[in-house]
Amino acid sequence: MTKKELGRTADGRPIDLYTLTNKNGVEARISNYGATVVSLQIPDRNNRFADVVLGYDSLKGYVDDNAYFGGTIGRYANRIAGGRFNLGGMTYAVARNDGENHLHGGFQGFNKVVWETEHILNHEPSVLPLNYLSKDGEEGYPGHLKVQLIYTLTEHNELRIDSTATTDQETLINLTNHSYFNLAGHSAGDILSHELILHADRFTPVNATLIPTGELRGVQGTPFDFQQAAAIGDRIHETDQQLVFAKGYDHNWVLNDGGKGKISLAAQVYEMRSGRVLEVSTTEPGIQFYSGNFLDGTARGKEGRTYNRRDGFCLEPQHFPDSPNHPEFPSAVLRPGERYSSTTIYKFSVR
Repeated sequence: MTKKELGRTADGRPIDLYTLTNKNGVEARISNYGATVVSLQIPDRNNRFADVVLGYDSLKGYVDDNAYFGGTIGRYANRIAGGRFNLGGMTYAVARNDGENHLHGGFQGFNKVVWETEHILNHEPSVLPLNYLSKDGEEGYPGHLKVQLIYTLTEHNELRIDSTATTDQETLINLTNHSYFNLAGHSAGDILSHELILHADRFTPVNATLIPTGELRGVQGTPFDFQQAAAIGDRIHETDQQLVFAKGYDHNWVLNDGGKGKISLAAQVYEMRSGRVLEVSTTEPGIQFYSGNFLDGTARGKEGRTYNRRDGFCLEPQHFPDSPNHPEFPSAVLRPGERYSSTTIYKFSVR
């Protein structure tokens, strides 16, 4: 592992960029600003490497970013209706940063904080632990929450993210990574020809503000059926009300084998020009698939590239959106004495 300075925050704190490599030449660059995946150099079927995640060349890009490129999302990934939830007999108000709703941890979520680093001697080829203490009241959430992420780049071309947390007060936690992928390369244009499989026969439909209705709806016969491989763009322009609400795909799928205390395969993506394959495995009960609907060409990314609508997709393993207000959903509550634990693996190969 190597380290270099990416830049400095407005108050002068140095921000580092860590480079993890394996024997196959795969390279992951991760910053302690936002515990952010900055780049992933992955070979194609001809062993030509390309960076397959969207992002920025400088720290300023991530400081100014509002698309969550590569960032770790918390305390609560996705949306909370009305920015309010009840916990332990009390009502808590959190930031309303998405219209009337709370999104991705608030105005300064975990993707906008500086994570502490420590080096652990380990026989794994490349391991980066990152720690953050989210203090009681931060963005409206109760309790001091101690979080650790461990990024591991394996010799099987996997980027593994192990997340753990403890709290001194009953609170919520729902972490995910918000990388935007384009398996043809970050500057290759839209991702509509990428072929997607989601191992889920249900999803959580939403209202016009993208808050789940509480229904677990079957995907059979709808544009949300990715049980067999289908191009992302095949049905994205259909007039299904759910696609209209989200301007494309921005929904949570209920994983068939998710949330059972084991790592299971959630999604597979294939890009035919490069031959690259991405497999996403997780312990989480759901996965948010987002088709980059709100990228609008205003963000100037790596190498001066501007990212336009649907130039990247996100696959974010997580608990369901607005779970605190839906007791029928898997619980995202963490109590003192308990330990939150979550694992997600992004595995790359070629076909």
